Amino acid sequence: MAIEEWYKSLPVVTRAYITMAFLTTAGCTMEIITPYSVYFNAQLVFKQLQLWRLATNFFYFGSLGMDFVFHMFFLLKYSKALEEGTFHGRSADFLWMLLVGASMMTFVALFVNVQFLGSSLTFMMVYVWGRRHRHLNLSFLGIFSFTAPYLPWVLLSFSLMMGNNATVDLIGMAAGHVYYYLEDVYPRISGRRPLKTPAFIRMMFPAEDMVTEPALVPPPEPQDAVDPPAAARPGAAPPRPEAAAAAAAGEGANADGGPRHEHAD
Repeated sequence: MAIEEWYKSLPVVTRAYITMAFLTTAGCTMEIITPYSVYFNAQLVFKQLQLWRLATNFFYFGSLGMDFVFHMFFLLKYSKALEEGTFHGRSADFLWMLLVGASMMTFVALFVNVQFLGSSLTFMMVYVWGRRHRHLNLSFLGIFSFTAPYLPWVLLSFSLMMGNNATVDLIGMAAGHVYYYLEDVYPRISGRRPLKTPAFIRMMFPAEDMVTEPALVPPPEPQDAVDPPAAARPGAAPPRPEAAAAAAAGEGANADGGPRHEHAD
Protein backbone atom coordinates (compact mmCIF):
# COMPACT_ATOMS: atom_id res chain seq x y z
CA MET A 1 0.00 0.00 0.00
CA ALA A 2 2.86 2.38 0.82
CA ILE A 3 4.38 1.79 -2.62
CA GLU A 4 1.02 2.45 -4.27
CA GLU A 5 0.62 5.73 -2.39
CA TRP A 6 4.17 6.76 -3.27
CA TYR A 7 3.56 5.93 -6.93
CA LYS A 8 0.34 7.97 -7.01
CA SER A 9 2.12 10.89 -5.36
CA LEU A 10 4.56 11.23 -8.27
CA PRO A 11 3.88 14.14 -10.66
CA VAL A 12 2.04 13.06 -13.79
CA VAL A 13 4.79 13.32 -16.43
CA THR A 14 7.42 11.76 -14.19
CA ARG A 15 5.07 8.91 -13.31
CA ALA A 16 4.29 8.22 -16.96
CA TYR A 17 7.95 8.21 -18.01
CA ILE A 18 9.11 6.02 -15.13
CA THR A 19 6.30 3.55 -15.87
CA MET A 20 7.15 3.28 -19.57
CA ALA A 21 10.88 2.96 -18.83
CA PHE A 22 10.33 0.17 -16.32
CA LEU A 23 7.84 -1.74 -18.48
CA THR A 24 10.03 -1.50 -21.60
CA THR A 25 13.22 -2.54 -19.81
CA ALA A 26 11.48 -5.33 -17.88
CA GLY A 27 9.77 -6.54 -21.06
CA CYS A 28 13.11 -6.82 -22.84
CA THR A 29 14.68 -8.58 -19.86
CA MET A 30 11.87 -11.16 -19.71
CA GLU A 31 12.05 -11.52 -23.52
CA ILE A 32 8.45 -10.42 -24.00
CA ILE A 33 9.87 -7.96 -26.49
CA THR A 34 13.42 -7.56 -27.75
CA PRO A 35 15.70 -4.52 -27.77
CA TYR A 36 15.84 -4.90 -31.56
CA SER A 37 12.19 -3.86 -31.74
CA VAL A 38 12.63 -0.64 -29.75
CA TYR A 39 16.06 0.73 -30.64
CA PHE A 40 16.51 3.83 -32.82
CA ASN A 41 17.27 3.12 -36.46
CA ALA A 42 16.81 5.92 -38.98
CA GLN A 43 16.42 3.54 -41.90
CA LEU A 44 13.61 1.62 -40.20
CA VAL A 45 11.92 4.82 -39.01
CA PHE A 46 11.87 6.75 -42.27
CA LYS A 47 11.85 3.99 -44.90
CA GLN A 48 9.69 1.39 -43.20
CA LEU A 49 7.72 3.89 -41.10
CA GLN A 50 8.41 2.15 -37.78
CA LEU A 51 7.67 5.44 -36.04
CA TRP A 52 7.35 3.96 -32.57
CA ARG A 53 11.14 3.74 -32.44
CA LEU A 54 11.28 7.53 -32.11
CA ALA A 55 9.80 7.11 -28.62
CA THR A 56 10.66 3.59 -27.45
CA ASN A 57 14.42 4.11 -27.62
CA PHE A 58 14.05 6.59 -24.74
CA PHE A 59 12.46 3.92 -22.52
CA TYR A 60 15.10 1.20 -22.62
CA PHE A 61 17.93 1.30 -20.06
CA GLY A 62 19.65 -2.05 -20.56
CA SER A 63 19.36 -5.18 -18.48
CA LEU A 64 17.94 -5.09 -14.96
CA GLY A 65 21.24 -4.57 -13.16
CA MET A 66 23.20 -1.91 -11.31
CA ASP A 67 23.36 0.30 -14.40
CA PHE A 68 19.55 0.21 -14.64
CA VAL A 69 19.19 1.05 -10.94
CA PHE A 70 21.71 3.89 -11.32
CA HIS A 71 19.80 5.46 -14.20
CA MET A 72 16.35 4.91 -12.67
CA PHE A 73 17.42 6.55 -9.42
CA PHE A 74 18.70 9.71 -11.07
CA LEU A 75 15.86 9.78 -13.59
CA LEU A 76 13.30 9.63 -10.81
CA LYS A 77 15.15 12.01 -8.51
CA TYR A 78 15.72 14.86 -10.95
CA SER A 79 12.61 14.44 -13.07
CA LYS A 80 10.54 14.68 -9.89
CA ALA A 81 12.65 17.58 -8.60
CA LEU A 82 12.10 19.57 -11.80
CA GLU A 83 8.38 18.84 -12.19
CA GLU A 84 7.68 19.66 -8.54
CA GLY A 85 10.13 22.57 -8.48
CA THR A 86 10.59 25.11 -11.26
CA PHE A 87 7.84 23.37 -13.25
CA HIS A 88 5.44 23.14 -10.32
CA GLY A 89 1.87 23.36 -11.63
CA ARG A 90 3.25 23.44 -15.19
CA SER A 91 3.48 19.79 -16.24
CA ALA A 92 2.68 20.86 -19.80
CA ASP A 93 5.85 22.97 -19.87
CA PHE A 94 7.83 20.08 -18.40
CA LEU A 95 6.51 17.68 -21.03
CA TRP A 96 7.37 20.23 -23.73
CA MET A 97 10.92 20.46 -22.37
CA LEU A 98 11.27 16.67 -22.69
CA LEU A 99 9.85 16.69 -26.22
CA VAL A 100 12.17 19.51 -27.31
CA GLY A 101 15.15 17.72 -25.79
CA ALA A 102 14.17 14.38 -27.33
CA SER A 103 13.86 16.03 -30.74
CA MET A 104 17.35 17.52 -30.50
CA MET A 105 18.83 14.21 -29.39
CA THR A 106 17.09 12.32 -32.19
CA PHE A 107 18.51 14.76 -34.73
CA VAL A 108 22.02 14.22 -33.38
CA ALA A 109 21.48 10.43 -33.37
CA LEU A 110 21.07 10.59 -37.15
CA PHE A 111 24.79 11.36 -37.44
CA VAL A 112 26.27 9.23 -34.64
CA ASN A 113 26.03 5.55 -33.80
CA VAL A 114 23.51 5.73 -30.92
CA GLN A 115 20.59 3.35 -30.55
CA PHE A 116 19.14 4.25 -27.13
CA LEU A 117 18.74 7.79 -25.79
CA GLY A 118 17.15 7.25 -22.37
CA SER A 119 20.41 8.05 -20.60
CA SER A 120 20.73 11.21 -22.70
CA LEU A 121 17.32 12.43 -21.56
CA THR A 122 18.25 11.75 -17.94
CA PHE A 123 21.44 13.78 -18.30
CA MET A 124 19.49 16.61 -19.89
CA MET A 125 17.23 16.83 -16.84
CA VAL A 126 20.20 16.72 -14.48
CA TYR A 127 21.89 19.49 -16.50
CA VAL A 128 18.85 21.79 -16.41
CA TRP A 129 18.31 21.13 -12.71
CA GLY A 130 21.95 21.92 -11.96
CA ARG A 131 21.89 25.15 -13.96
CA ARG A 132 18.81 26.34 -12.08
CA HIS A 133 20.54 25.63 -8.74
CA ARG A 134 23.93 27.10 -9.52
CA HIS A 135 24.58 28.19 -5.89
CA LEU A 136 23.66 24.83 -4.35
CA ASN A 137 26.56 22.87 -2.88
CA LEU A 138 26.60 19.07 -3.24
CA SER A 139 28.95 16.33 -2.17
CA PHE A 140 29.63 13.05 -3.94
CA LEU A 141 29.58 10.13 -1.49
CA GLY A 142 31.11 12.48 1.07
CA ILE A 143 34.40 12.43 -0.85
CA PHE A 144 34.43 15.94 -2.39
CA SER A 145 32.12 18.91 -2.73
CA PHE A 146 31.03 20.84 -5.80
CA THR A 147 28.27 23.16 -6.93
CA ALA A 148 25.17 21.86 -8.71
CA PRO A 149 26.15 22.90 -12.29
CA TYR A 150 29.05 20.42 -12.09
CA LEU A 151 26.78 17.50 -11.16
CA PRO A 152 26.40 16.25 -14.78
CA TRP A 153 30.18 16.11 -15.14
CA VAL A 154 30.54 14.18 -11.89
CA LEU A 155 27.88 11.69 -13.01
CA LEU A 156 29.55 11.44 -16.42
CA SER A 157 32.82 10.49 -14.76
CA PHE A 158 31.03 7.91 -12.61
CA SER A 159 29.24 6.55 -15.68
CA LEU A 160 32.56 6.17 -17.49
CA MET A 161 33.91 4.23 -14.51
CA MET A 162 30.98 1.82 -14.99
CA GLY A 163 32.00 1.31 -18.62
CA ASN A 164 29.22 3.28 -20.30
CA ASN A 165 29.48 5.19 -23.57
CA ALA A 166 30.24 8.86 -22.90
CA THR A 167 28.74 9.93 -26.23
CA VAL A 168 25.20 9.20 -25.05
CA ASP A 169 25.58 11.27 -21.89
CA LEU A 170 27.31 14.15 -23.69
CA ILE A 171 24.40 14.35 -26.14
CA GLY A 172 22.04 14.83 -23.21
CA MET A 173 24.22 17.51 -21.65
CA ALA A 174 24.44 19.36 -24.98
CA ALA A 175 20.65 19.24 -25.38
CA GLY A 176 20.25 20.47 -21.82
CA HIS A 177 22.55 23.41 -22.47
CA VAL A 178 20.67 24.41 -25.62
CA TYR A 179 17.35 24.24 -23.77
CA TYR A 180 18.73 26.21 -20.81
CA TYR A 181 20.05 28.93 -23.11
CA LEU A 182 16.85 29.26 -25.16
CA GLU A 183 14.52 29.11 -22.16
CA ASP A 184 16.45 30.89 -19.39
CA VAL A 185 19.16 33.04 -21.00
CA TYR A 186 17.94 34.16 -24.42
CA PRO A 187 14.57 35.52 -23.15
CA ARG A 188 16.47 37.71 -20.70
CA ILE A 189 18.49 39.17 -23.58
CA SER A 190 15.78 39.53 -26.21
CA GLY A 191 12.52 39.64 -24.27
CA ARG A 192 11.22 36.74 -26.43
CA ARG A 193 10.59 33.14 -25.40
CA PRO A 194 11.18 30.87 -28.43
CA LEU A 195 10.33 27.64 -26.58
CA LYS A 196 6.88 28.68 -25.40
CA THR A 197 4.71 25.61 -24.89
CA PRO A 198 2.22 25.19 -27.76
CA ALA A 199 -1.50 25.17 -27.10
CA PHE A 200 -2.02 21.54 -28.12
CA ILE A 201 0.35 20.44 -25.34
CA ARG A 202 -1.48 22.58 -22.79
CA MET A 203 -4.77 21.01 -23.85
CA MET A 204 -3.46 17.71 -22.45
CA PHE A 205 -3.43 19.27 -18.96
CA PRO A 206 -6.79 21.07 -18.58
CA ALA A 207 -6.35 21.37 -14.81
CA GLU A 208 -3.49 23.80 -15.44
CA ASP A 209 -5.55 26.25 -17.50
CA MET A 210 -5.57 28.76 -14.65
CA VAL A 211 -1.82 28.57 -14.04
CA THR A 212 -0.06 31.86 -14.78
CA GLU A 213 2.47 31.90 -17.60
CA PRO A 214 6.04 31.63 -16.27
CA ALA A 215 8.32 34.63 -16.12
CA LEU A 216 10.92 35.02 -18.84
CA VAL A 217 13.57 33.81 -16.43
CA PRO A 218 12.23 30.94 -14.25
CA PRO A 219 12.80 31.56 -10.53
CA PRO A 220 15.01 29.15 -8.58
CA GLU A 221 13.30 26.30 -6.83
CA PRO A 222 12.29 27.03 -3.21
CA GLN A 223 15.06 26.65 -0.69
CA ASP A 224 14.75 24.73 2.56
CA ALA A 225 13.43 26.69 5.52
CA VAL A 226 16.06 28.03 7.90
CA ASP A 227 15.89 28.57 11.64
CA PRO A 228 14.03 31.76 12.63
CA PRO A 229 16.14 34.65 13.86
CA ALA A 230 16.61 35.02 17.59
CA ALA A 231 14.26 38.02 17.69
CA ALA A 232 11.43 35.85 16.33
CA ARG A 233 11.73 33.21 19.05
CA PRO A 234 9.35 33.25 22.01
CA GLY A 235 10.60 35.26 24.93
CA ALA A 236 13.34 37.00 22.98
CA ALA A 237 14.02 40.65 23.69
CA PRO A 238 13.32 43.11 20.86
CA PRO A 239 16.45 43.91 18.88
CA ARG A 240 18.23 47.22 19.17
CA PRO A 241 17.84 49.52 16.13
CA GLU A 242 21.48 49.03 15.19
CA ALA A 243 21.10 45.23 15.28
CA ALA A 244 17.89 45.36 13.27
CA ALA A 245 19.58 47.43 10.58
CA ALA A 246 22.52 45.03 10.46
CA ALA A 247 20.17 42.05 10.20
CA ALA A 248 18.25 43.69 7.37
CA ALA A 249 21.47 44.36 5.51
CA GLY A 250 22.51 40.75 6.00
CA GLU A 251 19.19 39.50 4.65
CA GLY A 252 19.53 41.72 1.60
CA ALA A 253 22.98 40.34 0.91
CA ASN A 254 21.64 36.80 1.05
CA ALA A 255 18.43 37.40 -0.89
CA ASP A 256 19.61 35.23 -3.77
CA GLY A 257 20.14 32.27 -1.48
CA GLY A 258 23.45 31.40 0.15
CA PRO A 259 25.19 28.10 -0.43
CA ARG A 260 23.82 25.08 1.30
CA HIS A 261 24.87 21.46 1.26
CA GLU A 262 23.16 18.37 -0.09
CA HIS A 263 24.46 14.91 -0.79
CA ALA A 264 24.35 13.65 -4.37
CA ASP A 265 23.23 10.08 -3.84
